[in-house]
Amino acid sequence: MKGILASGNAHKLEELAAAMPHWQLELLGPREFPPEDGETYVDNARRKAEFGRTLTPGDSWAIGEDSGIEVDGLDGRPGVHSARFAAGHPVERLLEALADIAGEGRRARYVCELVALDNDGRELRGTGTLEGRITTAPRGSEGFGYDPVFVPDGEERTVAELGNAWKTRNSHRARAAAALDAAGRLH
Repeated sequence: MKGILASGNAHKLEELAAAMPHWQLELLGPREFPPEDGETYVDNARRKAEFGRTLTPGDSWAIGEDSGIEVDGLDGRPGVHSARFAAGHPVERLLEALADIAGEGRRARYVCELVALDNDGRELRGTGTLEGRITTAPRGSEGFGYDPVFVPDGEERTVAELGNAWKTRNSHRARAAAALDAAGRLH
């Protein structure tokens, strides 16, 4: 199956491609994408897929992705607003918001939704989550976004310390991609 990811983020394409062996994926590339102002991750992912559909060849699926981080002590925020919440400084902003929160309040999860649309309007979806907790200080140099402060369940190191190879196999995005890959094989 062929797919065009409606994104300019090469890191996201790399993660998806590794988890979707039955797909040939390409990046739509830098453009002015629709705003991520939907109520849910699915809304935003679908909006991107619909936008991508207008620029995608008929033999390929247009794929939209939206993801974020939900923190228990922030009542699930920043959630669908993760990119805007960060204002270019995701780690600093999140640690500032959690300065007075400890224990279970630092429980968090990464969430990813993928929506793929074919030329006939059929839709496939994939959802992935990665549970963990937020550290009190950043650690590690790989990954991007909130990775330096997110420790997955069962691990002692942050995603940034675990590295890109680990993330490519285990992230919320990798899990959503595996679900989308499975849905595509059933299609």
